[in-house]
Amino acid sequence: MPRDEVRVGIIGFGVVGGGTYEVLRRNSESIARRVGAPVVVTRIADIDWDRKRDLDVPEQIRTTDAAEVYAGEDIDIVVETIGGIEPATDFVLQAIAHGKSVVTSNKEMMAKRGAEILDAAAEHGVDVEFEGAVGGTIPIIRALKESLEANRIEEVTGILNGTTNYILTRMTEEGSDYEEVLADAQRLGYAEADPTNDVEGIDARYKIAILSAIAFGKRINYDDIHSEGITKISAEDIDYATEMGYVIKLLATARRAGDELDVRVHPSLVPSDHPLAQVNGVFNAVWVVGDACDQVMLYGRGAGALPTGSAVAGDVLDCARNILCDSRSRVPCTCDGAGVIKPLADVESRNYVRMRVKDRPGVLGSIATIFGQEGVSIESVVQRGGVRNGLAEIVWIMHEGPERHLHSALGAIRQLGIVDEVCTVLRVVN
Repeated sequence: MPRDEVRVGIIGFGVVGGGTYEVLRRNSESIARRVGAPVVVTRIADIDWDRKRDLDVPEQIRTTDAAEVYAGEDIDIVVETIGGIEPATDFVLQAIAHGKSVVTSNKEMMAKRGAEILDAAAEHGVDVEFEGAVGGTIPIIRALKESLEANRIEEVTGILNGTTNYILTRMTEEGSDYEEVLADAQRLGYAEADPTNDVEGIDARYKIAILSAIAFGKRINYDDIHSEGITKISAEDIDYATEMGYVIKLLATARRAGDELDVRVHPSLVPSDHPLAQVNGVFNAVWVVGDACDQVMLYGRGAGALPTGSAVAGDVLDCARNILCDSRSRVPCTCDGAGVIKPLADVESRNYVRMRVKDRPGVLGSIATIFGQEGVSIESVVQRGGVRNGLAEIVWIMHEGPERHLHSALGAIRQLGIVDEVCTVLRVVN
């Protein structure tokens, strides 16, 4: 017998939960037409209904008990938007055990516990969708799982954090210092009061872990992914990059490296004519290279109530169609084992190194000799700005080579009495 409606429960009514509710409510007529039945939010669980919100939520669908959503007989699809590991993972697993499809925007949970959740979904024959966990409104997960799934994906590289991209854009356009721009970002609501997850690359690390697993069909150990943030990027680095034809971006990269995977997050010098160099402000973008599709880039708003709510609502519609057709979208997980992440020391990369050295004859030669002894090939050297307090600033650009050689050389160079500080070490995108 045809169903009259598909019933949705939301756990967590913050920014993303509110955005999802607004999208489903605002577009309810067109959604019902596209899905084949109304998709109705019948229960919302949140621990604090006294908090001021712009959305008017009927009293009869409010609750403070998440169990009324994940175990409710009148709920078909559970939307989890509270974030974090617990109690979110428990709520999701409970919903799956009760035979409900799940939609989540929880990047940390999917990066760390995704395998367990997807295995549970397979066991119980329900859908788990998580488009909103990566890239906000950008449909990158759907693209990798559907539109590009016939490809052998070689690389996924993205600007996956709007806060850091906003900060680096402002630093580039205005010549401002990091701390000054961070304070503005916090005042404007682009950065949290504690911005650690964003500025230290943790948020992007969650996201590239998820994308790597989908792109390469290997389960990724989040803890094996190397990540660095943007806190050490200075206005001087921005200026040097601009002068040499680059833009500094926080990139999350995953690529094949023989039988291993090269997965990492760190600031990089991106050539100014590369499409990712044009992604500014709070926008995100993901660059995909495949054997058949060649190069594809998806671009859009990476966060916010309605952009992320749009992605979550799209997943809800997929689950709703499957419920109406008594089917499932796809096998929850197609990974065929654990991915081995290549140690950073063995990764081959080009590098930018900025250092302050004593202004005396023979300094450049002494440093270059150590680079040569350690197998590091120098591409170019830049010195500008004169001498301050007896110190000169030098920037080196290295040819591609193993990271271990560079760091061995820098260890030896730091022991020289002629080097005051190795200020910044960044990778350079070819």
